[in-house]
Amino acid sequence: MLKSTSVKSPPVETEPKRAPARLRLAVNDYVMLTKPRIILLLLVITLVPMFLAGPSAPSGWLILWTMVGGFLAAGGANALNQFVDRDIDHVMVRTRLRPLPDGRMRPAQVLTFGGLLGAASFGILWWQVNLLAATIALSGLLFYVFVYTLLLKRTSTQNIVVGGLAGAVPPLVGWAAVANEISLLPLLMVAIVFYWTPPHFWALALMRQKEYRSAGVPMLPVVVGERETHRQIVLYALLLLLASVLPVFLSLLGPLYLLLALLLNSIFVWQAIDIWRRPSNTYIWRLYKFSLLFLALLFLAMGLDRLFYNVPSGAIDFVWRLG
Repeated sequence: MLKSTSVKSPPVETEPKRAPARLRLAVNDYVMLTKPRIILLLLVITLVPMFLAGPSAPSGWLILWTMVGGFLAAGGANALNQFVDRDIDHVMVRTRLRPLPDGRMRPAQVLTFGGLLGAASFGILWWQVNLLAATIALSGLLFYVFVYTLLLKRTSTQNIVVGGLAGAVPPLVGWAAVANEISLLPLLMVAIVFYWTPPHFWALALMRQKEYRSAGVPMLPVVVGERETHRQIVLYALLLLLASVLPVFLSLLGPLYLLLALLLNSIFVWQAIDIWRRPSNTYIWRLYKFSLLFLALLFLAMGLDRLFYNVPSGAIDFVWRLG
């Protein structure tokens, strides 16, 4: 007599077991809205000026609250940027899997989240740091959303040039957090980030120009062509070199920084010239990746220089007391 056999069906996933997984995915989506990998670089160029702005190292609590406030401001700006660009992000390969174009979140959620992050940043920085740092961080957020994203991104080839000022705000926040004022050195840091932004972003735009063209975004290579973009990258690399060494000639930083700045900028300029002389995706991508490392290392070189040489930050009496 044959025994009947039965196949066990897989256990049905219950609602309580699915809930943590959904929560995890939701949290991941909110984190994705802030673009944390980009913010990491912004926090580096916020942190280093904090060690240069005063005669001694800042307290751990001041560093913590400044980093938290800076993260929230940048994260809020990135979320609001995705809210504004929700109609074109689905066109581009690198953005179509974001929470909004992929349909995992609603526009109202993203708008509310970005606004809350911006408000929390201002409140935390004002409460735990000072009003000047809070105001500068909020100004950077508003400039990024309204001037770059809403006004320039879809109308001008200079969108990333002018919009780069928003990305240059973090050194001011870090300096103001400690000194409660703005002086010449942090303004020169702003100039460095300002001249770094176009070659960094145009390298990416060269790699993604078909996507920008499909989305109707007039990035430089889309409008003026690759050759002119290569020339502009070299031009801004040279301007970046000048901006990078200027603090030394104004006696604001010392010889160790000069040595490291010349080394880093030589590599940057050489890679930019390589793109102009022998255009290829390999050289373009190489510059893009190095540019991320370049900015972090250049600011760390400032910190090392101050650590070893302790050049007084008030070497030139050129201070606006804003706080």
